[in-house]
Amino acid sequence: MQLTLHSAWRSSAAYRVRIGLNLKGLAYETAPVNLVANQHQAPAFAALNPQRFVPALDVDGRVLTQSLAILEWLDETVAEPRLLPVDAFDRATVRTMAQIVASDIHPVNNLRILRALGGLGIDEAARDAWIQRWIIDGFTALEALIAQHSGNFAFGDAPGLADCCLVPQVYNAERFKTDLSPFPAIRAVAARCAEHPAFAAAHPNQQPDAIHA
Repeated sequence: MQLTLHSAWRSSAAYRVRIGLNLKGLAYETAPVNLVANQHQAPAFAALNPQRFVPALDVDGRVLTQSLAILEWLDETVAEPRLLPVDAFDRATVRTMAQIVASDIHPVNNLRILRALGGLGIDEAARDAWIQRWIIDGFTALEALIAQHSGNFAFGDAPGLADCCLVPQVYNAERFKTDLSPFPAIRAVAARCAEHPAFAAAHPNQQPDAIHA
């Protein structure tokens, strides 16, 4: 299986997929997409993904998009280690955790939203406050779920889908100086993930297109 991940170093969604690929032990090539330079708007990229979003995962010439769909495809095609639990109720719980990030927090804080806010004349300080507001809102719910279900990771003692989504969002929270002191369970899981090789290799600063300010 030949895998090429069209990715951007700071993209949360691409970061999730990098973690998943690493957890599954899959080798892949990275094709960087510069979002700041609008490379995702180019016709060549639109041919890969009509939404013009990253990530896009090329699998032997066939393309998958949307990070959660990619991660679930990985779990369906590479049996071990599992990203989702065996039990149906547990799977639903893990999907809830993942979707709090991927469906509720991230979509209102991504680059196109921040650009739209800037276009409305909203300054950087107000945009940062916007980001922090939605992270805190989502993390408040996620903290309770992780506190209830965590072992060493967000759900149980093995890393999975919830961690793939949580860690990039913690990175964004720290990047935008969000106060994470009210979320000890989230911080504990993120710290353990940081020590795991699959998460460390997926970190934005380890990507070929990383820009170190």
